[in-house]
Formats: sequence, structure tokens, C-alpha cells
Amino acid sequence: MDLISTPENPVPRGADCTRVVTSDGYHLRAMSVRVSNAKGTVVILGGRADFMERYFETARDLMNRGYCVASVDFRGQGGSQRLTEKRLRGHVNHFEEYDEDVRAFMTQVVLPDCPPPYYVLAHSTGGNIILRLIRTRTWFKKCVLVAPLIDFNYGAWPVPVVRLLTFLAMTLRLGWVYLPGRRQTPLGRKDFVGNPLTRDQRRWNRDSAVLEAAPALATGGPTYGWLSAALNSISTLRGMKSAKGLRCPVLIVAAGLDSIVDNDATRRFSERVAGVSIITIREALHEILLERDEIRQQLLAAFDVFVSEKA
Repeated sequence: MDLISTPENPVPRGADCTRVVTSDGYHLRAMSVRVSNAKGTVVILGGRADFMERYFETARDLMNRGYCVASVDFRGQGGSQRLTEKRLRGHVNHFEEYDEDVRAFMTQVVLPDCPPPYYVLAHSTGGNIILRLIRTRTWFKKCVLVAPLIDFNYGAWPVPVVRLLTFLAMTLRLGWVYLPGRRQTPLGRKDFVGNPLTRDQRRWNRDSAVLEAAPALATGGPTYGWLSAALNSISTLRGMKSAKGLRCPVLIVAAGLDSIVDNDATRRFSERVAGVSIITIREALHEILLERDEIRQQLLAAFDVFVSEKA
């Protein structure tokens, strides 16, 4: 699928849409954008159910700062190949499959075609994936993780109950089933009021318009299989200790009003693992890059300072 342009959300000038093929045979949609006299390349990785068009504005912000930009849709979402016949199911078997998506994207697009040094700007699930990858990979000079999925905010659900239900579903081979209480269709214009992601209605409507123009980009609710994979990845992060370290410095930007991920778990992770710093934007909901201008500017200012500091 090509990149989708709308009047409110044009494709970044010079963007090249390309196909990446993973070692297990999945076809992914990727994008790269070059600028003259680049300072390096920023890899943008979204969260669950994201698609690259949601980050066109951020790509332009980074280009204006002198960076080339590259991005990819993970398998099962956006313009990439889906894992089930029902296109809306938010499914994956293991987060290691996302690791392979990033590896294929880096080796087929970023490393051969984009100038170093390489930085990451990753949101939510993308942040979880990056934290596991940079235990061993040395691709990136620095990583900025936006509201990363270190653990879920489970709300009223006791964690043991969540884990038991997930275990039973997987044991009964029901990993493809949607999670109970979660809508199966993507959010749209009419769902803005009370949403847990952003308080910027203009950006909300902008992204809704993209899905109206290209419904095939949409992903619905997560399956038990996706949740099981996420819980296993979260357990891996929980087991990370300072002595093991990471291969590059990390800045976490947390959203103070986040109801999707657990900010306490994120804070404990930053205290436990060497090389991780954290700041919190108190007024932000989960999707900081899609929040109001004054909130986005705080995040971009933090990015500027962090990447310009000598490691």
C-alpha cells in the first residue's frame, strides 16, 4: 500500500514508500525521507494499531531539525501484512516477531540507504520492542521512548486474573479471540470525547480522516494472543537488571495522565536499569506526539536536548 495523503495530513516531501520482507516471509510497508546535509536519521516506531501516517507531522518536525526519517508498520497493522484472515484483529504470536520486523527494516532500508548516526523515537509498544532489542543491538546512538509499554495500567482488573484468563485462553487455543470488553473496531471521529489517548481534537480528526480515506490501514482490538505476547515481553523487561545494561542511552518521556501504561512501573525500570533517564509531562495523555501543541513542544524540546548531548 502506498502512503496515504489527505489535505490535513500530506505525505512528507520526498518520502519514499518501500516494501520490506522479513525472514519469515511477511511483507511490511516502510518509509524513508532524506534531507540535505543531514545530522543523521531518526527511526520512528509507533505503538499497537498504529500506522505511519499518524507520524507524518512528527516526521516533518524532525526533517526541519535536519534529520532524515525512516519508519515502518509492524506486521498485523497499518499497511503491512496481517496475521489473521480478519484484518481488524490486533494479533501477534510473539513480540520476537516484531524484533524481526525491526531487523529486516534496519538491514533493508535504514542501514543501506539512510545516513548515520541513527536515533529512535518510539511510542508505547514500539518502546517495549526497542528496549529488548538494544540489550544486544548496536544500531542506535540514542533512543527516545514516548510512554513506553513497560507494563500495563490494569485499572480495576487484578493482575493475577488477567494472567489467568490469558493463560486459559492460550491453553484452549483461543489466542485469536478478541479481549473481552475491548471494542473490535478502530476509534473514529465520534469517539473523541473521553478518549484516553489525546485531548487534541484537530489531530484526532486528522487521523480519523486518514482511516476514512484508507480503511485498510485500520486495526481493531487486541486478541488474547497479542496480550499473551505482550505479557511475556513485559516479564522480560521486568527481569532486566542494571548490570546487564543497554547498548545506548535512553530517555523515557512519560505521560502524567496516562491510563494505558503503568507510570510507576516505568519509573522503577528507569531507576533499576543503567543508562535510562526519565521525564514526565504532567498534562499529557498517552499519545504525547498527538497531543496539543504545548505538550508536543515539551517532548520535542526534550528530544533536542537529549540527542545533542555528548554521550
